[in-house]
This record gives sequence, C-alpha cells and structure tokens, in this order.
Amino acid sequence: MLEAEGVVVVYVDLWSDQRRDPALLVADAIGRALSNKLGVLAKVARKAGLENVSIAGTLKIDTSKIGRIDGLTLPEALRTLHETAKAPLALIIDEAQHALTSEAGEAMMSALKSARDQLNRPGQVNLMLVMSGSDRDKLLRLVNTNGSPFFGSQITRMPELDQHFIQHVAALIEAQRPDLKPVDEPTLLQAFEKFGHRPQFFMEALGQALSPLSGFTGRFETAVLEAANQKQSDDERQMESDYLGLKPLEQAVLWRLLEQGPRFRPYDAEALRFYKEKTQAAVSPQKAQNALEALRERNPALVWKSARGEYSVDDAAMHRWFQQCVQHGTWPPQAPGQVQQELDLNEDAEA
Repeated sequence: MLEAEGVVVVYVDLWSDQRRDPALLVADAIGRALSNKLGVLAKVARKAGLENVSIAGTLKIDTSKIGRIDGLTLPEALRTLHETAKAPLALIIDEAQHALTSEAGEAMMSALKSARDQLNRPGQVNLMLVMSGSDRDKLLRLVNTNGSPFFGSQITRMPELDQHFIQHVAALIEAQRPDLKPVDEPTLLQAFEKFGHRPQFFMEALGQALSPLSGFTGRFETAVLEAANQKQSDDERQMESDYLGLKPLEQAVLWRLLEQGPRFRPYDAEALRFYKEKTQAAVSPQKAQNALEALRERNPALVWKSARGEYSVDDAAMHRWFQQCVQHGTWPPQAPGQVQQELDLNEDAEA
C-alpha cells in the first residue's frame, strides 16, 4: 500500500538471522535499497572514470561501495536514498525489540530517531519508521523511559486475525475441495483461537489434517481442533516442566519477573525480600544475578536481557500461562510428590 502511494519501502526482519548484530541487518537492508537506486548512476560514473557520485550537491558516494553504507552514518544513508529516489521513505523493522540486545542495535535506533528528526519537517514527512514486534513487554522498552530511543512514542496493539481470516481459508478449501463443503468455520475459529491466533501453527495443522496421508477419519475440522488442544496442552506442560526443573532461587526470580513484568527490578529491597520469602534463605544481589544468568543460559533461554540490563521472559507465551495459572489458583506449579505431601499434611492436621 505504501509503494502504491509512491513511497520507497525498506523492510528488515531482525529475527531473519539472530546470529548477526541487528544494526548490521538494518544497514544491509538500507544498503541494498541504495544499491538498487544508485546502480545505474554508479555504472555511468564508473564508465566515466569517476570514483564518487555527488547526490544533490551535498553528499559523495564511493561507487565501489554501492550496496554498503561504509563511511556513511545511517541518517546520511537514508537522506541519500530519499534524495536519489525523490520520494518519501518507509523503514519497516519487524521484531524491532531484538535491536535492544546489543549496544550497536541501541545506537542504531538512536540514529534512526536522528534521521527522522533531520528528514522530516512540519507538514512534510520524508521518513516513516514502523516498528513491530511479537512481544509488547520488550517493544515497550523502546519508548517507556527517558533513555529509550523513541521515548514518548506510543505502542499500539495490532488487531489479531479473526473470523474473516477463517472465512478466507474456508473459501479456499471449498474452492479446491468441493467434497468438503460446507466447511465448519466455528470449529476452525475455535482451533485458531487455541493456537493463540498464530497462523503458522494453524496452517501447519490444517495442512496435516487435509493431507491424504494423514490417516485421519471423520471431518478435518475436528482433527485441527484436536491438534490445537494438544499443542496448548504440550506448551503448558513444557512450561510447567521447565519451571519445576529450576533451582528454588531461579524459580523465585522467574516468578518475580512474571509477576512484575516491565516493573521488574532484580536487586531492589522488595525483590530480595520476595526471594527470601520464597526460598526461606537470605539472598544477596550477587546470588540473584547468578540465578538470572542461569535462566538466560538455558537452552532455550527463559529470560531475555537488553543491552541496558533490562530483563523480560524470553517467550511472551509464558506470561499468558502464568496469568492463567493465577486465575485458576494453580500457581505456583507443584511437582506430583509435593502435591501428595501437602495433601497428607492437611489430612494429618484435620485428624
């Protein structure tokens, strides 16, 4: 839609290669866009024996480095792209919270804010920055403190796919498999909700249910719903197992993190008092830090840390599981032996 309005769009997914620094991924995306726009100009310059190309009389680009932004700051690279394209730019960064995991990523976010301030004028928007992420808690850290790169900006929850998505999928199935008409849309919607409105898991289960090699009997919608229930059960059982497999202090730290969310302060007096209460032992800041590091080093990691030392649970689904357990009165999880022991103690007390 942006391109249809004449906007030059640069898109980058910071989860496309989590081994690389987020700042390099953004730089590469801008470099590729520059390469596309300057490619013809560079060829002409090389044929003429020129080593540099002047853009708008203010900036020189080394033609041997087209496609890279070596020597250019991000604001300069974006300004060059804007002046070459003679059009507004939109930089879309998906999983933007991942930028906070490195100092270079944080510096890159600050540079983007600077570029926005330099390129935009009252009534004239030349650079749009769109940042999305799958974890609101982490994404908030781009805006919620004085030191945040985009302090003061707003986070908006994007609408989830709903029955319109299911209607679309059902129409595709009925067009390709008339023998399955009518598709049971309410059952598919229920399954989709059980999958947490995540299309990748839903479509995978749907493909398996519709496969002639699946071996399912009966309606495919029921099979998809069963897969959703199984997925939900497996995820909850895995999170419970992960929690029960932790040492007492690690459990207490994770509990505090789940309870506090963005307000989590790992070493303040209240936190240390909380750890002591849950473990029945005095806990120093160093011990709490060791527990946090142990949670980060697990595979997969249970705790995420920003370059500024902020913490969050690594998987946002754990927040939903925690809140659900609290609502149902099943928090904290108990190992089977613990539950039986407590029941025996209660019976003895009653006797």
